[in-house]
Amino acid sequence: MALNKVVICGVNTAKLPLLTNEEKNELFIRVEQGDKQAREQLIEGNLRLVLSVIQRFAASSENADDLFQVGCIGLMKAIDNFDRSLNVKFSTYAVPMIIGECRRYLRDNNAIRVSRSLRDIAYKAIYAKERILREEDREPTIDEVARAIEMDKEMVVMALDAIATPVSLFDPVYQEGGDTLYIMDQVSDKKNKEDNWIEDISLKEAMKKLSDREYNIIRLRFFEGKTQTEVAREIAISQAQVSRLEKSALKSMKNYLDI
Repeated sequence: MALNKVVICGVNTAKLPLLTNEEKNELFIRVEQGDKQAREQLIEGNLRLVLSVIQRFAASSENADDLFQVGCIGLMKAIDNFDRSLNVKFSTYAVPMIIGECRRYLRDNNAIRVSRSLRDIAYKAIYAKERILREEDREPTIDEVARAIEMDKEMVVMALDAIATPVSLFDPVYQEGGDTLYIMDQVSDKKNKEDNWIEDISLKEAMKKLSDREYNIIRLRFFEGKTQTEVAREIAISQAQVSRLEKSALKSMKNYLDI
């Protein structure tokens, strides 16, 4: 998505106006009185906010013009529903609405097409889940959500899975210095608990060359199937350190086995 261009949807982003808090308050008062011109000024004066929000979706393949328009819809909804009596900055209120509008658009336009009926079920389930969470201050079960929207539990699960955005195992989830943790680092290894494959390629001998801490990490990760987070908690070091030591240990073992 080319967000570095100056003109988006015919708007010169380099010349977007910037409203002061006083100007915003005055315009909101006029909007509440039905002044449509004031509403247009508020929209134009907050387009920089839309631009800053859609920067978060730079990795998306969506056209910048399309996403900017969607963000503007979120901005207009925020303006129309903003309550000045709540004593909250407009940007604090508007940003989640703009982000939500963009995410809905990206989800609905995902390369994996989902039927409208299935999306409708998923959205009803999400709204029901949020309502129960808000009213009872707890996470509802799938059964409760299904009853709330009068649908089969299986259908609710299928609908929610259908609109979930796929992720790559190589997507980064955390970075500390030069150490990047990926989604695959958080996945427990349940298949490598047996000792058979170790006997076959002399891994036991390779592991003897490791330091005590490296040996422990490899044992916990690949023999007990624990995630890096669980290992870090057990041996009382950071997850980034676990990742670094694990990579170093695997490299040492590989070098030994290549000899």
